[in-house]
Amino acid sequence: MGMIQRVGHYAVISMAAIILAACAGQRGPAQKLIAEIEATVTAASTEAAKYVPDQLADVQGKLADLKASYDGKDYAGVMTVGPPVLSAAQGLATAAAAKKDEVLKALNDEWTGLAGTLPGEITAIQSRIELLSKKSSKKLAAGIDLDATRAGVENATSLWSKAQAAFAAANLDEAVRTAKDVKAKVTALATSMKLGL
Repeated sequence: MGMIQRVGHYAVISMAAIILAACAGQRGPAQKLIAEIEATVTAASTEAAKYVPDQLADVQGKLADLKASYDGKDYAGVMTVGPPVLSAAQGLATAAAAKKDEVLKALNDEWTGLAGTLPGEITAIQSRIELLSKKSSKKLAAGIDLDATRAGVENATSLWSKAQAAFAAANLDEAVRTAKDVKAKVTALATSMKLGL
């Protein structure tokens, strides 16, 4: 082997050693970056799953790709692609909080509307039952099952109490859902009594 060939051979070996050292030098930072992304996703995942599930799935998919690159010893690739993934992971909490505020505002507005009308509607049905229960109203009460209607009002009143308790406990989702059930029952009762509410 000539002198030039030996120098070339050593140069190739030296370059390979430098590349290996550079890759090995990026292993730790790549591992740290993936761990930071994982911790950020974990911290935000509960709220993100509820309010921004698509965004969470996107970040989780990118994190899986990063892990695959790391397992394939592409540490440089992890270090290149990782920072935007970390940024997206950090944005999950903010996006989830914004969406949660939007949802809670809509629920609060819906609750306000229902709470403003339902008690009066229940009272109107109770008054109508009292009127129809009088002997002088037998003709008006024809075809109306007053006992079933009374039971329906009691049920609606009980549900309304549950809705109010859920609202008092700051469980707007349950409060609105229950209030909607009350509204459906009240509407059905009013229709059965020929009472336009």
